[in-house]
Amino acid sequence: MVAHVARRALLAGGLGGALVACAPQDARPPADSPAPSVSPSRGSSSGPPTSADWKRLAAHVDGTLARPGSATYHTVRLTQNPRYDGARPLAVLSVASAKDVATAFSFAQDHGVRVAIRSGGHSYPGWSAGDGALVVDVRPLDKVSLAGTTATVGAGASLVQVYDVLGSRGRGVPGGSCPTVGIAGLTQGGGVGVLTRAYGLTCDSVTAMEVVLADGKVVTASADHEPDLFWALRGGGGGHLGVVTSFTFTTFAAPAITRAYLAWPYSAATQVVPQFLRTVPRSDRRLWATLKVLGGQTHPSGPSLFMSATWTGPSSAMSAALQPFLSQVPSPTTDSRSTASYLDTMLTYAGCSSIPVGRCHTGPGGSLDRQAFAATSHIVNSPDVDTSALDAHVNAAQGSGLTEAGLSIDALGGAVNDIGGGDTAFGHRGALATVQYTATYDAGPATAATTYVRRFRSAMAGAWGTGAYVNYADASLSDYQQAYFGSNAGRLAHARTTYDPHGFFTQPQDY
Repeated sequence: MVAHVARRALLAGGLGGALVACAPQDARPPADSPAPSVSPSRGSSSGPPTSADWKRLAAHVDGTLARPGSATYHTVRLTQNPRYDGARPLAVLSVASAKDVATAFSFAQDHGVRVAIRSGGHSYPGWSAGDGALVVDVRPLDKVSLAGTTATVGAGASLVQVYDVLGSRGRGVPGGSCPTVGIAGLTQGGGVGVLTRAYGLTCDSVTAMEVVLADGKVVTASADHEPDLFWALRGGGGGHLGVVTSFTFTTFAAPAITRAYLAWPYSAATQVVPQFLRTVPRSDRRLWATLKVLGGQTHPSGPSLFMSATWTGPSSAMSAALQPFLSQVPSPTTDSRSTASYLDTMLTYAGCSSIPVGRCHTGPGGSLDRQAFAATSHIVNSPDVDTSALDAHVNAAQGSGLTEAGLSIDALGGAVNDIGGGDTAFGHRGALATVQYTATYDAGPATAATTYVRRFRSAMAGAWGTGAYVNYADASLSDYQQAYFGSNAGRLAHARTTYDPHGFFTQPQDY
């Protein structure tokens, strides 16, 4: 399905107390019929936008345009990471529809303005901060609805909003633990989360997307309509081919979930980490776990080693699922387990079990704090671990001035491998785990945190190679296409020539 939005000529051109680090259907024009003209700059000369041009843009959208000097500018320009608070967008357009997105694209192309796309605002390199750009912010498109087993989710919905609406009606989708992460970024990069092994990546549950292309066309991408675009937007990352404004998901019956929290002395890390990689990714798919090795000022007595696990089978059977792992490592000093509903479990992981969902955010009226951080990643295909490098870098966090630093290993396998490596753009089917290197800090430059995570990744590359997860983007990666997408990189590059032939989208690390 395609809706055309008129415009002037095209110009060439991301637990357990650790780091974490839609347009309404009736708003779309009928298929293949022209929408009313939305170009706010018709009749004006092209070139850098004047104050009058910005006023015309504001008058031609249903959303809200914030410019420097506007009452809301210094609130809406902020992302989730305070390290990018120095960014100064030319404007932030909080869109109200797919048509607003198309209007922004028309304006940007008419005036040679760069566009930055924002959903949850968790871009690790800060690309959604939009310094010197027009930020197209889809967060107001946050409606979540359920019809039978099918969910329609606006691209601006946060994970906690999705879990609240679906979970309260006994349904679920697989996703992450951070409450403020936007569904759009998570899904387009693949979507690793706390039920991944049981239900697959977030993108595996998508059946259709509403997408605004660079030329203003609003298309439905699905297996039957624009299949190449549908393929690319499930694992290829966001901001390269168009802006998704709405997702259609197939949901699962929300299960009761048993959670386990296990902890060991840090001295056990050289045994626990390799065994985790050998056993958990190949265990019963109803078991998922993340293993964390963390140090820094938050851990004054030394680094910590702990694991958080979820189990969607009968609670009495969790021990048997864990046994292949636990039988090969020292006995944990802490082993705490509890069973709760899907919704309560996801709110607990989000840190929102004791506050209203409406306050589970970092904006005005929210109860959550922002935390400055740096991060990078690995995709792990081998259970081998350079334990010397691991020990050296975890211990280096002590006395470094960093609040908390180390790594988190999230198990893959199970349902992730039910889909072929080339069936979506996610290039790491068959991998054992994703690794996230993270470092938080209180204030000042990000230099120490950035240096720490990149050196840690480099030290582990001998055992874990060069693969990386696009949702944990790192601007320093050289061969990033291969690292993020593997054998799917070539097909993604071809999709770029098809859907953005003039190079309108300028996100770094493009295909």
